[in-house]
Amino acid sequence: MPPKQSRYHQPTFVSPYIPYLSRWYFGADANSHASSREYHVVVLGAGGVGKSCLTAQFVHNEWIESYDPTIEDSYRTQIAVDERQVVLEILDTAGTEQFVAMRDLYMKTGQGFLLVFSITSTSSLNEIAGLRDEIIRIKDDENVPIVICGNKADLEDQRSVPRTKGFAISQRWGAPYYEASARTRTNVDEVFIDLCRQMLRKEDAGLADPDEGDKFDPSRYYRRRKRRREHRDRDPNRPRCVIL
Repeated sequence: MPPKQSRYHQPTFVSPYIPYLSRWYFGADANSHASSREYHVVVLGAGGVGKSCLTAQFVHNEWIESYDPTIEDSYRTQIAVDERQVVLEILDTAGTEQFVAMRDLYMKTGQGFLLVFSITSTSSLNEIAGLRDEIIRIKDDENVPIVICGNKADLEDQRSVPRTKGFAISQRWGAPYYEASARTRTNVDEVFIDLCRQMLRKEDAGLADPDEGDKFDPSRYYRRRKRRREHRDRDPNRPRCVIL
């Protein structure tokens, strides 16, 4: 049964705090998109929150009416962000617990993450908090590009997550928050473009790991972690634990 359409027309809400396995594993053709930056984006969230609908609206400009649980879908698209060409490999992931092992692999290889919940489901908001913690643990990086998306904004009369709660999480995580509707296409482009800007800024600042986005290589992954630990150990201002 399709979701109930809201009787209200809500204005666009964006967080006031905006700081600055298939095809997924393969890089771009060496002869194509030569002047473009390519990034791997992972769309994560509980089942039924509208991850596939958001992605299909962004890539194909189409609304998916029926709900068919996703295991994995990969999309490729090219967009212009601030006059720069960006190629996105977008992985639309499963929202069920049985695919946790696959999800960990997505987190290792992803460069930007769209965390989606439904404004009609408090439990889906709680789930993205756990996903963010996992991303930071696996990436060993507190500054991973992340956008928080409260989907189904057209169902205002069924809202169970207050906007203020979304804004508070946005401020606490230092990540932008958008309320979007895949049905009406509200803020669909904006969430992906914001994520692109974060990834571009990270790369411009020299903070992006050049190995990210490639096929996962365990030995390379642990070498990167070792280099990060060594860098932290050399920091004279790093807090240390002393056992007396």
